[in-house]
Amino acid sequence: MSHRLNVALGQYDIGWHSPEASLAAAETLITRAKAGGARLVVLPEMATTGFTMDKSQATPLQGPVVSRLGELAARSGVWLVAGVAVREDEGSDTAAPRTVNTAIAFDPEGRVAAVHRKQRLFAYGGEHEHYRAGTRPTCLLIDGVRTALFICYELRFPELFGAVARDVDAMVLIANWPAARHAHWDALLRARAIENQCYFIGVNRIGSGGGLTYDGGSAAFTPWGEDMAPETASGVPIVTLDTRTVAEVRERYPFLRDRVV
Repeated sequence: MSHRLNVALGQYDIGWHSPEASLAAAETLITRAKAGGARLVVLPEMATTGFTMDKSQATPLQGPVVSRLGELAARSGVWLVAGVAVREDEGSDTAAPRTVNTAIAFDPEGRVAAVHRKQRLFAYGGEHEHYRAGTRPTCLLIDGVRTALFICYELRFPELFGAVARDVDAMVLIANWPAARHAHWDALLRARAIENQCYFIGVNRIGSGGGLTYDGGSAAFTPWGEDMAPETASGVPIVTLDTRTVAEVRERYPFLRDRVV
C-alpha cells in the first residue's frame, strides 16, 4: 500500500533565548503550512531558544514550552517535529537532572509521540560539556510513512542512518547549521538520501544567534538523491513523500541488501 505525506520545511529566525518570540513565529509558520496542505510540519533544532549552551534555557518535557508546541500541533491538526533543549529527571531523589538536545514529535492531537535524544554532540562547540548524549535511534509511523528523527551534527555520521535505513521511508533531520559550513550541509543531505535510498529532509534555521549566522538551505531529496522542488504557495516550502517511490527504488536497485551493519 502506498502512503503519501505532505511535509513543510519550517525554517525561521529563532528568537535567541526567547521562547515567547520563537513560539509566536512557529505559530504563524504552522498556520501557513496547514493552509498550504501540510500534514507534517518540521521546525529546526532548539526551535524555541536557538542552539545554546546555557542549560538554564532547558525546559521540562512536561513544561509549558513543550505543552505550547503540542497545542500548536493540535490547533492546526498536524504532525509537528520541533527541537527543544529538555531537562530530564533521571528518576533518583539525589540525581541531578540531565539536559538533552531533543527532537520531539507531536501527533495531530498534540500528544508527544516520540522523543529523539541527539546521539552525537558537537564537541567543537562544547555541546558535550553541557548536554548528555542519547543512546538509540528514534523511529515512528506518521500517516503510514516510517520516519526516523535526527539532529544536526548527527548528519556527519553515516552509521547512525544506516542502522535504521531498512526500516524507514523517510529521515528527518533538524538543525542549527551555520552558514560557514553550508557546502557541507548540501553535500551530506544528498549523500544520506542516496546511500539509504529513502527520502531525506533537512530543516535548518535562518537569522543569527549566539554569535553565529544561519542561512537556512532547508531541503528535501528523493530516494534517488534528486533535489525536490517544494511547493511554496502558502509561503512555506512543502514537499510530498510517497512510500511507493521508496519501494520502487529499493526493488530496482537493491543496494541496501549488500550493506554490512
